[in-house]
Amino acid sequence: MTARNSNRSPDYGKIRNEHCIIDKIYIMTPSHHRVDAGSKRAGSHLTGPQRGANVMDKVLQQFLAIAEAGTISGAATTLFVTQPTLTFNMKKLEDSLGVPLFVRTSRGITLTSYGETLYENTRVMRRLYDNTIASIEEQRARREQGLNIGTGYSWWSLFLKDLILDYRRRNPNAPIYVSIGNQLRCMDQLLSGDTSLFIGHEVKGMARDTGTTFLPLTQVHNGYFVRAGHPLLDKPRRLAELEEYPAVVSNSPETRHLRLFGYNVRERADIASNAYKFAFASNSLAACLDYIKETDAVFCHSAVMSHTFRQRDVYPVIVEDENVLERFNVGIYVLHERMEDAFVSRLIDDIKAAAARVLSTA
Repeated sequence: MTARNSNRSPDYGKIRNEHCIIDKIYIMTPSHHRVDAGSKRAGSHLTGPQRGANVMDKVLQQFLAIAEAGTISGAATTLFVTQPTLTFNMKKLEDSLGVPLFVRTSRGITLTSYGETLYENTRVMRRLYDNTIASIEEQRARREQGLNIGTGYSWWSLFLKDLILDYRRRNPNAPIYVSIGNQLRCMDQLLSGDTSLFIGHEVKGMARDTGTTFLPLTQVHNGYFVRAGHPLLDKPRRLAELEEYPAVVSNSPETRHLRLFGYNVRERADIASNAYKFAFASNSLAACLDYIKETDAVFCHSAVMSHTFRQRDVYPVIVEDENVLERFNVGIYVLHERMEDAFVSRLIDDIKAAAARVLSTA
């Protein structure tokens, strides 16, 4: 959880596309209160006895916040408590367990092996608790089953939007929440219990078993996109020619997401961040498109978005030898414990059918 140098650009031969955050999408009826997952975990809008006294110890909640923020100050801001309070409570927690949980450096805080074990198990406790509370609230209110899905923007645009709207027509009173982001953000939300599943690229190099299942949908490769009238559009180009232009990236991972990987992967990320430069980076697809439309920069994104980008006056560069482009698995991530859920199983089948109609030629 230390700070990383994010100044990097893609390796055009091997860059892995990660969908960027566009917006949080809420579809609900007047009888449902809006829940902003950017500031609260799913289910935290519940009040009264269903939220009641949290069965998770306050100190463990504070430990999770520090582990996820990577700094005491960041956790203190999130929890609205003072830094000395958190420092004192973490010292008490370490004393009670008899082991060190943190390694404190000038760049922030990392977890020891003991801290990793506590983090993994405490996060499962939080997820199970939140899922239990959400299930009880669902039964108590006797409302229709809502949707809670994470996705990359490409998959929202290509097929998920139509599936969601169709579900809405069939279930007009069901609350629907869609979180759009890259696969690391979506994985983080899935593990926290904020979503039931997410659609995105397969995540390689995970540090440990996350308790998730990956269900492949298709394979895709990246495309390279530029403004209308760009010099690269006049003929097929080699990847080396693309590298001569400024790069626009939407896939720079957040520091807090690096904890999902093993230390060797984190080290490679640090090396990459020092080796490459980018002209512009944003987690907003709209911002990336705005930038390349006004510059000579090159934007790397899933080639399946070519038709959609053309409608935005952004065009794909023809790559001389497409065989050099690495292909990536796209699919559905779901928690092991949700695989037997009848509703989730039906939702997975619906997503597979919708995706097959669009991605069969990707």
